Amino acid sequence: MKPSRLTTVLQSLLSQRWPAFIWGPPGIGKSSIVRQIASDRGLPVVDLRASLLDPTDLRGIPAIEGGRAVWCPPSFLPTAQDTPGVLFLDEINAAPPLVQASLYQLVLDRRVGEYELPPGWWIVAAGNRQQDRAVTFRMSSALSNRFVHLELEPDVDEWRAWALSKRINPLVLSFIGVRPALLLGEVGEGSAYPTPRTWEMLSDVVQALGGPKEAADVLPGIVGQGAAVEFQAYAKRAINEKAIRKVVDQPHSADLPQDLDGIYMLTSWLAFHAGEESVSKASAVLLQRLPPEFATFLKPTAT
Repeated sequence: MKPSRLTTVLQSLLSQRWPAFIWGPPGIGKSSIVRQIASDRGLPVVDLRASLLDPTDLRGIPAIEGGRAVWCPPSFLPTAQDTPGVLFLDEINAAPPLVQASLYQLVLDRRVGEYELPPGWWIVAAGNRQQDRAVTFRMSSALSNRFVHLELEPDVDEWRAWALSKRINPLVLSFIGVRPALLLGEVGEGSAYPTPRTWEMLSDVVQALGGPKEAADVLPGIVGQGAAVEFQAYAKRAINEKAIRKVVDQPHSADLPQDLDGIYMLTSWLAFHAGEESVSKASAVLLQRLPPEFATFLKPTAT
């Protein structure tokens, strides 16, 4: 499901306190969505990496009280004195089977041994799929049956809206518009491949190093060789800022790009610079001159 739909569903589950499991490939924003929902509700998040636990970690260690062994729960679990929040079990299926078994009682019964999860805490888990070539163990049916399972898939339009709000480089924004299939690429033999997370990383690197040309030798190590070559080729042929500024100065009469690459670059640049008064005014005029599908992306920036 799209990120917006997943957010809606998770917000509903939060009010019901049903545990949820978010499935999806690495780098598409699973944990970010959980944290955003918690932030919107003013809830703290306890991020518990199941893959880093030993089977006995959740129960804690014993202490002798009155001649009897009493289990002392670990400090990373919420207590009754803590503000209600979200217990996020990330990478849960990257944990070995014995660790997963220790989570059965916590997820379903909200307790482990003598420890009890305080009221008001919501359990959410996330993990990668086996086909993602991530480190995973088969999740037992006993643990799996304790969750509402939701699969997250990236959506280009939603990602571009998010990327615009995060000030992602206009070249990256427009390139993904032209090559939406590269928002999330196949896991290859190399260590780098395109995901929403690595495109954000690429945007930061391009900004830090001064441009795509200056970062050419670094980009393959972020999104993989194939995606990097395509991005660099796109950057070379994209309409430059001087031509875009001419359109901003003469929005009624300036020649507009006729090719798809140029239109995507123009609209992405205008949206990125929407805070400038001249760009906002020009956008209002260009709404009438651009194809409707591009005008829709530009509309929020126009005044």
